[in-house]
Amino acid sequence: MMELDESPKEIIKKASTCEDNQSSTLDFILLGVTGQQEREDFFFILFLFIYPITLTGNLLIILAICSDIRLHRPMYFLLANLSFVDIFFSSVTIPKMLTNHLLGTKAISFGGCLTQVYFMIGMANTNSYILAAMAYDRAVAISCPLHYTAIMIPRSCVLLVVMSWVVGNANALPHTLLTAKLSSCGKQEVANFYCDMASLLKLSCSDIHFNVKMMYLGTFVFSMPLLCIIISYVRVFSTVLQVPSTKGVLKAFSTCGSQLTVVSLYYGTVMGMYFRPPSSYSLKDAVVTVMYIAVTPMLNPFIYSLRNRDMKAALGKLFSRRISS
Repeated sequence: MMELDESPKEIIKKASTCEDNQSSTLDFILLGVTGQQEREDFFFILFLFIYPITLTGNLLIILAICSDIRLHRPMYFLLANLSFVDIFFSSVTIPKMLTNHLLGTKAISFGGCLTQVYFMIGMANTNSYILAAMAYDRAVAISCPLHYTAIMIPRSCVLLVVMSWVVGNANALPHTLLTAKLSSCGKQEVANFYCDMASLLKLSCSDIHFNVKMMYLGTFVFSMPLLCIIISYVRVFSTVLQVPSTKGVLKAFSTCGSQLTVVSLYYGTVMGMYFRPPSSYSLKDAVVTVMYIAVTPMLNPFIYSLRNRDMKAALGKLFSRRISS
């Protein structure tokens, strides 16, 4: 009970202090990529270099595709959506990391943490399904060129993109709701530079068996497009190898090989992170997440576009318009 001789100002001050202490317990501490200040400075500079390139490269792809009518085709429509997802995907975590480093803090609110969990899972799943749609598009174009325009009609392309977003958000929602119900014990230190669901499960003192099962199920949903990608590229390679032209074979292997490299890096790092028990996660795993959060979205514009003659022509035309204006 409060003492009767306390003034109203003291009572208000104590109440506000209690509220501040209660809200501070809901904050999480992001330990960063390595947890060591010297190395954190390096990753700050790295992200400060990568993030503008990611934004600029993907925005240029979107602008070039929208402005050039010759690129209003299924492949480029899917590519523009992939670029949009890559921008969103990187922006969920990197700006917060850069801001915290500049302000000298590592805190993130409970709501901000759950927001990162939701959009990271949602964008990662959407990204993987759009990659599968792009692989399917290439398989149809090379294996069934006469039926391509009948199969990849605008309605089908829009449906593929919409379904990618629906599946991505549908997979993210239950994980976020289940994570929100967990109670944390001890220091709320997340062993990463963003709120990673696996790291949050490791902090929890609640029963996480159902959460872990859902995480494995979510990883399975995420990895399903990989099977479609593999089947699509096997179909592409088998078709191309039947063509006697050596130049055509080399061109197809060069293009598909680059795309498969990015797909392998993306899926390899994500599945390596989440196909194991949360208790085995540590701060050293945060370095792995840099690959699919920062590096892959930066590389996608170069691999999917700058090796393409039509895309380079559209970008050149876009630049010439900007310079003349």
